[in-house]
Amino acid sequence: MALRVSILTREYPPHIYGGAGVHVGQLVPQLRKFTESVEVQCMGEPREGATAHAEDFPPGANAALRVLGADVSMANAIGDVDVIHSHTWYANFAGLIGSKFRDVPHVVTSHSLEPHRPWKAEQLAGGYRVSSWAEKTAFTDAAAVISVSNGMRADVLDSYSDLDPGRVYVVKNGIDPDEFKPDYDTDVVDGLGVDRDRPLVVFVGRITRQKGLVHLVRAAQQFDADTQLLLLAGAPDTPEIAAEFDAAFAELSKVRSGNVKWVQEMLPRASVRQVLTHATVFACPSVYEPLGIVNLEAMACETAVVASAVGGIPEVVVDGETGTLVAYDPKQAGDPVFVSDFEAKFADQINRITRDPGLAERYGKAGRQRCIDEFSWEKIAKETVAVYEKAIAFHQGR
Repeated sequence: MALRVSILTREYPPHIYGGAGVHVGQLVPQLRKFTESVEVQCMGEPREGATAHAEDFPPGANAALRVLGADVSMANAIGDVDVIHSHTWYANFAGLIGSKFRDVPHVVTSHSLEPHRPWKAEQLAGGYRVSSWAEKTAFTDAAAVISVSNGMRADVLDSYSDLDPGRVYVVKNGIDPDEFKPDYDTDVVDGLGVDRDRPLVVFVGRITRQKGLVHLVRAAQQFDADTQLLLLAGAPDTPEIAAEFDAAFAELSKVRSGNVKWVQEMLPRASVRQVLTHATVFACPSVYEPLGIVNLEAMACETAVVASAVGGIPEVVVDGETGTLVAYDPKQAGDPVFVSDFEAKFADQINRITRDPGLAERYGKAGRQRCIDEFSWEKIAKETVAVYEKAIAFHQGR
């Protein structure tokens, strides 16, 4: 079947800030191999390869309402296609109304779920209720829902019990092992002041509740004395998160002066690749993670991973083979004893690997091979097209 596809997304290269943007940027070129055409509708400033829609209407409105304004513009711009595929709540509403207007099936990919991110109310206030409504309405109406992990599929069905499980599919995130591969050059890490003769722990991600960075910063007080910590982390999402993180970072800096560095500007992907290559351990202390592309990026660079065992992470990081998983229970997030124990165990696992270069190397090599064997974007694109075909059949039978 020669399919014409419309991809709806907030993020699209070169302007991406999260895993959903990476996913779409990697998926679209592969989809074009197996379809007649793929158009992209995105948000933000104009860019090559996509039609961009500004988030500026209504002027001065809450951010979530301005997203819906951009969604209407996106829906209006959708061409003559066979299927619409939206990514994240930001574009779900555009997919919902676009599918009604064009009378074509709507497929959504669940990169995350609003019911599992209640901390977003800090950022969006009433807008969080809007984002939650947009997601729920789109999911329950969609011809097919794609989850990026088995864990995410279970969360989708738990969150939206009216969904037919037969319409919820698993198509995992992927990695391009030709882009993310070991880079043994040293210009970037030397420029960042890394001592290449000492163990290095690296974090890459946003400072949000979801990413759990404050847990890593607290755990780092228990790292071995010669271990360095490098945080590639943008500005915090909210003043509340900023205050919590700043306090933890200041405390860590007192006890580990010279061994901790926080890089706030977003580095080019090539620079991140070199940093990951030189890391002894990549740390992922997320308290919620549908899959975690960043773990794949680290593994593809032959870096051992220590991660929390939440969401889809155990489907990426194989405990005792490509890294170590540390149990975390979101339901106990308010228990200081549990949280302190989690942070101590996280530090213990990092110390175990930094003390054993041979173990770190074995985990790293096994991780790259796993990326090559299980997470190719071509494989993911083929599986996505198969979902499109099922969605079209479902839509026609409605």
